[in-house]
Amino acid sequence: MSITATQVKELREKTGVGMMECKKALEENAGDLEKSILWLRERGMSRAAKKADRVAAEGIVEVLVNEGHNAGVVLELNCETDFVSKNDDFRKFAQECALIALKNNLNTAEALLASKMVSGALVKDALTEMIAKIGENMNVRRCAVVKVPNGMIAGYTHMGGKIGTLVALDGVAKNDALFTLGKDVAMHVAAAAPRYLNSSEVDAGELEQERILARKKLVEEKKPEAMIEKILEGQMKKFFKEVCLVEQPFVKDPDQSIAALIQKEGAGSKLVKFVRFQLGEGIEKKESDFAAEVAAQLKQ
Repeated sequence: MSITATQVKELREKTGVGMMECKKALEENAGDLEKSILWLRERGMSRAAKKADRVAAEGIVEVLVNEGHNAGVVLELNCETDFVSKNDDFRKFAQECALIALKNNLNTAEALLASKMVSGALVKDALTEMIAKIGENMNVRRCAVVKVPNGMIAGYTHMGGKIGTLVALDGVAKNDALFTLGKDVAMHVAAAAPRYLNSSEVDAGELEQERILARKKLVEEKKPEAMIEKILEGQMKKFFKEVCLVEQPFVKDPDQSIAALIQKEGAGSKLVKFVRFQLGEGIEKKESDFAAEVAAQLKQ
């Protein structure tokens, strides 16, 4: 049968796929729009699979706090290039995923991918379609929801979504001073990159390894044996100040620790949790020659 330009236009608007592919889909399915959409989805899934081994280390860290400021979510959505991370569809997808995760208290990418979008489509299927449409590998890498029963959640994003943080202050009613404090601590977490809330959370194995290395260095420096334990104690305190949020010097006022800041400005509140996502951390990025890549694409 003959396929009209109007049919091709309608299918393209519904799928975002190129005109020639839309025309072929309609021809393969006797002009049936719904069957053509399904045909393109199946083909899109195949195209997405071919892109799955590409490294996706760019993207965005989305932070969302609810209107009551007692729950928040931080989510990382990856793509291959910084250019695509600024794409409106990509960013809208990240925002909707964050909303779904927050609404349903989802703390894993797997749970989020198995959930439904507003449209009724599964998140994983919507992601696959976007991969086919935009032409890059993409991945919902991780998400974390933080809730506090009696207090507030504060969130912060840095560098246009390269870093996202949440902090939870518990035990006090919300007020302007607490909002300011929460924002300041969330900004501090972005800047100082703590790995633990307090010293009791530090991994015992890591702490022992740090102690062993410090002791070895002191022995090599020929420090008196009688002084080593005392020096070690001081070095462990320094280590805790580096990795534990409550013991870190506040970035806006290094003369006071975060613990002192909370005690001074928090009106009896307690810092109970924080989350910090940095875009692409832990992903091995492949070094590439961008000019060579462009030249290669032009030759195709």
